[in-house]
Amino acid sequence: MAFPLSNLLIETLPSTVRAALLTHLEAVPLPLGAVLYEPGEVPRYVHFLTSGMASIMTTMADGDAVEVGIISREGMPEALQVLGPGSGFTRCLMQIAGSGFRMDFRAFEQHFQREESVRRLVLRYVQYQGRTLAQLAACNRMHDGEERLSRWLLMVHDRLDSRDIPLTQELIANMIGTRRSTVTLMAGILQRGGLIQYQRGLVRILDPENLERIACECYPITRRLFQELYR
Repeated sequence: MAFPLSNLLIETLPSTVRAALLTHLEAVPLPLGAVLYEPGEVPRYVHFLTSGMASIMTTMADGDAVEVGIISREGMPEALQVLGPGSGFTRCLMQIAGSGFRMDFRAFEQHFQREESVRRLVLRYVQYQGRTLAQLAACNRMHDGEERLSRWLLMVHDRLDSRDIPLTQELIANMIGTRRSTVTLMAGILQRGGLIQYQRGLVRILDPENLERIACECYPITRRLFQELYR
């Protein structure tokens, strides 16, 4: 199965390095729920998403999970693991089905260690993830649910480049760290305001400009980080 090459990290590499890397990449579908890596394990592959969206999740002792990062075609979920042998406590899974490329993890480690351009871009991406996470940690502490939901929907919209986002109440609740009943209330407010259309399993963004006015100050900050990632 063939997929278009549209991962921004790969596209930013010098042409000769990109060509060498492409010989090791395998195009794969990434269905909803596909697990890209588990906590405490060295990943088998590195993935470069070309569509869809993956979430990095942390699970609490009571089984509740919360999103601590989202990844689409701008990067690779396993970037942090490439930096060293320490195993993490997060898991990564596809929350919106898509496609991508994968490569043997150990083989990519060799490219990372040997090629300065690969190493520089992966480190830049990890820095971007850290700066974004720091902003969202403050956001989740300081801003109310309606602001955070608006910010999160816009972040997903930017990455998918689509106004139609396949999402369930349970997923949204996990992503912004709130209850499903609260998601229903907040989504209802946004829908009555003509900003979104919400139905079972699908959110359609009708008015992104005014949705941005509802979103907290963290959205333009994270959007700028996203836009400047590979400049």
